[in-house]
Amino acid sequence: MLAYIARRLLLMIPTILGIMLVSFVIVQFAPGGPVERIIAQLQGNDSTSSRLGGGAGGDFGGAAQGGGQASNYRGAQGLDPALIKELEKQFGFDKPAPERFLKMLWDYSRFDFGKSYFRDVSVLQLIREKLPVSISLGLWMTLLSYAISIPLGVRKAVRDGSPFDVWTSGVVIVGYAIPGFLFAILLIVLFAGGSFWQIFPLRGLYSDNWSQLSFAGKIVDYLWHITLPVTAMALSAFATSTLLTKNSFLDEIRKQYVLTARMKGLTERRVLYGHVFRNAMLIVVAGFPGAFISAFFAGSLLIETIFSLDGIGLLSYESVLNRDYAVVFANLFIFSLISLFVHLLSDLTYTWIDPRIDFETREA
Repeated sequence: MLAYIARRLLLMIPTILGIMLVSFVIVQFAPGGPVERIIAQLQGNDSTSSRLGGGAGGDFGGAAQGGGQASNYRGAQGLDPALIKELEKQFGFDKPAPERFLKMLWDYSRFDFGKSYFRDVSVLQLIREKLPVSISLGLWMTLLSYAISIPLGVRKAVRDGSPFDVWTSGVVIVGYAIPGFLFAILLIVLFAGGSFWQIFPLRGLYSDNWSQLSFAGKIVDYLWHITLPVTAMALSAFATSTLLTKNSFLDEIRKQYVLTARMKGLTERRVLYGHVFRNAMLIVVAGFPGAFISAFFAGSLLIETIFSLDGIGLLSYESVLNRDYAVVFANLFIFSLISLFVHLLSDLTYTWIDPRIDFETREA
């Protein structure tokens, strides 16, 4: 197993390099860029509201910028070419693209992500500020959906075809069909002062008097704030995990070894949780990394927007719109790395659930 882990860790290096290279090349041909963004603001043509800061100090990225002449940038006519050159130097676009890419890799290998282009703060500090929101949503959504879907899926498999299975399947299908953001709006209308009850807060991760609360009060306040967004996010994930668990258990229950165990006189509980559970849960465990990681991006973006939660999903989206490539590439690198480690952890969990799985033997 140690050899397998070492190989997986070594394979992460070319994987990360490939991800960053492809993304960097795509960005070179993307329209616009930080320099054109500032030019648009100087000309009064920029409709977005990002706050200009101290710049990244010469990092990387950007569309294919060239030449140092104002005419190379859309809308730059009439501006001093010296100003354009200064902007290029500030963002590092005075260097060739290969040199910028190599510098980015060297800085990232030391976890030096520089400063945000349009916020006078380091990228790491910016991510640290947004991370608690995304961790809260992703972790609680995953735990809640799995805590409900696994017992329910097992129960549905055991009682397959019964009235319980039929009506719960209807609930699950309806839950899967309703988009998370639409359910979030419904929750706001019902429970956040929309048209009915004012039970839960509409925005933020904690109250304004957070620092004055006791430890127990902080926990209650925190759970009070995340109830609606986590519920909205867990709806579709709960439905998917329930059906996956049920089908996986049904497939295992119908196998010959289960019939043999029953013929030997083992109790149904022993058969189900002593033999079937371990095998059936493998496919459920396989979906955990994707469910957890996706909560940081597309899964949480709309929820963060609706509930005014300033997390990683919203940060990534705004950074792409604002051409803040320092933040975009840092997010891509960090969470690609996290994703690779989570998938390795998933493989190790396989061997913990079923010791018969040996990745080294399989690869040999």
